[in-house]
Amino acid sequence: MKLKAFKEILAAHPEAHVRFLLPTGEMIPVHAHVTEAARIDKHFVDCGGTVREDSLCRLQTWVADDLDHRLLAGKLHRILNKAASILKSDELEVDIEHEVGFISQFPLESVDASAGEVTLRLTTRHTACLAMELCCPPASPLSEFKPLTFTPMKS
Repeated sequence: MKLKAFKEILAAHPEAHVRFLLPTGEMIPVHAHVTEAARIDKHFVDCGGTVREDSLCRLQTWVADDLDHRLLAGKLHRILNKAASILKSDELEVDIEHEVGFISQFPLESVDASAGEVTLRLTTRHTACLAMELCCPPASPLSEFKPLTFTPMKS
């Protein structure tokens, strides 16, 4: 989800509590803090030799011992507005960094707003080869997936 659309939803529901729904279906505890709003710039070369760039807005969460803490959409909107000079664009994709035994980044897939709550639906990110045509041999008809069948042995 782009930062612009995300900010519009937050602005439309300033008194709603912000919740984070992990791809597993579990919720990040309601007392989570957003401790950082950052622009992440990645400048890299892929395995085919093409130089690439990518940028995104990353929000870092943290679950503390402050069980009474509740993040309101209006406060998160103000944090993002304060970070505007760092983020430089509302066209960035948004992801959430959260520690689930180890630090993970989850792209923001969508936002559901209901009475009193704005739920951020997080999804997973996967690796991929960006130079398939240079790096990998073309698929042959024999390499297409064919389900295996199991034939029990006769005794």
